[in-house]
Amino acid sequence: MTSATIYLVAPTRAEQRLLGVAELLTAFVQHRIERRAEKRALALDLLREQQARREDPHAVDHMLAQMGAPRH
Repeated sequence: MTSATIYLVAPTRAEQRLLGVAELLTAFVQHRIERRAEKRALALDLLREQQARREDPHAVDHMLAQMGAPRH
């Protein structure tokens, strides 16, 4: 009876394969989550950098002058 109990407790080959597939799927999903988090952090850093830059009020005038547009 002990051997029957041990056999019933051990996972079957199908269950072992399913556990393996579940581990691979979990690793894949975790990798995607981490990659999205990295992309989001990078995007937020770029956005903060863009917002932190000060706009030069004379930049448009300078560009128009280089193009030869008359000043007002």
